[in-house]
Amino acid sequence: MIAPLARRLLAEGVGTALLVAVVVGSGIAAQRLSPGDAGLQLLENSLTTVFGLAVLILLFGPVSGAHFNPVVSAVDWLAGRRDGSGLAGRDVAAYTVAQTFGAVLGAVLANAMFDLAPLQVSEKVRASPGLWLGEVVATAGLIALIFALARSGRGALSAGAVGAYIGAAYWFTSSTSFANPAVSVGRIFSDTFAGIAPASVPGFVLAQLVGAGLGAGLVLALYPDAARTAGAAVVPHDIRD
Repeated sequence: MIAPLARRLLAEGVGTALLVAVVVGSGIAAQRLSPGDAGLQLLENSLTTVFGLAVLILLFGPVSGAHFNPVVSAVDWLAGRRDGSGLAGRDVAAYTVAQTFGAVLGAVLANAMFDLAPLQVSEKVRASPGLWLGEVVATAGLIALIFALARSGRGALSAGAVGAYIGAAYWFTSSTSFANPAVSVGRIFSDTFAGIAPASVPGFVLAQLVGAGLGAGLVLALYPDAARTAGAAVVPHDIRD
């Protein structure tokens, strides 16, 4: 049977916290190691995220599906409504709370590890039509990739493929690919390289929701029988008590 909800929420909360710690912590390290070179800082930040995300998917995927992202959880539920193959609807809100709380804790942890004030608020404004379009593209691609792999029986490739996509999207999207409402909220709480000002988050989240819808629509068009072939990259594995 699927792991109990409490265990899945622990996996989602801790996994999202570690993901944000990876993103924020590597951004702080990049600023210190390569001062004045924004391109090199982004390279260091993106490579660390690629490897960290892949490892976290492998670690937590068998328990909770390693969503770490409210839009992934929501699309998982929507895509599986016809036959119950996805996340239960009653669990989506719980996943979202765990992911968002974990994201905030991850930012605080990263700050503390680098001897910064643990509680801080970013002043880095990220608000323009180009950035919002970048978030639409980044999120649509992420959702399309995750569900295309899971629904075509190639879920075992998800850790490497998702990590690689996010690493690429750091560079080819104007927004550096947040693609995650929970992570966007978490990054408010670090006034560092990876931070985002609170006022900029609503625009990012709206763009992410639009992108998620587009990505889900693309998967349904490409894989019309998706719900009958769901894989374990998005739906948790059978974990015995």
